This record gives sequence, structure tokens and C-alpha cells, in this order.
Amino acid sequence: MDKLKSLYLKYREVISYLFFGGLTTVVSWGTYALFVGALHLGVNAGNILSWICAVSFAFVTNKLWVFQSRSWQWPLWLKEAAAFFGGRIFSGLIEVGGLPLLIKMGLNQSLFGVEGSAAKLVVSVVVTILNYVISKLLVFQKKKP
Repeated sequence: MDKLKSLYLKYREVISYLFFGGLTTVVSWGTYALFVGALHLGVNAGNILSWICAVSFAFVTNKLWVFQSRSWQWPLWLKEAAAFFGGRIFSGLIEVGGLPLLIKMGLNQSLFGVEGSAAKLVVSVVVTILNYVISKLLVFQKKKP
């Protein structure tokens, strides 16, 4: 049990990031279903609103539990929020541009009968890693003692 606890403590940040990333996906899909299915908004409007909800949820969970930035002082909060949303917009552009690029480069294999899934998987992994690096190095910087 001590070895398991030691492993968790060593990789707590990555484990937390992946856990809350999964919950962020649930928020994204759930709010999308609410906006489009229940409230009958258009697909684009529902997608934009669900992205805002998901990124807002990700910001709070990353701030508090992944990177443990506990300060809510206005200047720091504003700096972190702007950098976090900016980073997510940047990685979103990479995702939007990267998917067709990879498909054009020949990575258009289907998984489970869905065309282009291999490219989508690669782009998703790259974006997840990029979001982690941006959050760790640019958004939630640890203060040097």
C-alpha cells in the first residue's frame, strides 16, 4: 500500500489532470446535450456554449486540484484565466487545423467504422499534452522560494 501511495504522490498532478480532463469531457458533452437537445439551440451555438462551460470547469479544477493555485486575488486570477483560455483557444486551433492536415497526410484510417478516427486520436493526444504543458509552464506557475 505504501508503494501505491508513493506512486500516487509522485504522479498526483498527472493523475489529477487526466481525471479532471475526463470530467471536463462529461461537462462538455452534457452541456452540449442540454443546449442542443433540451433547449433546442443550434449545433454551433450549443457547441460554443458547451466549450465555454467545459473550459471554465477545467480552469477551476486545474487551478484548485491539479496545479493547486489557491489564490483568488483579482490580478492573479485574471492573469491565470486569460492565459488558460488563451492556451485552450491556441490548442483548439491546432486541433481544428491538425485533424484535416493529418488526414491529408494519409492518417485517415477509421476506428470502429468512423472515418478519420486515427487522426482524431493523434490530435487529441497531442492537444491533451499541449494543454498540460501550457497549464503547468505558463498558467499556473509555482512561485520560486
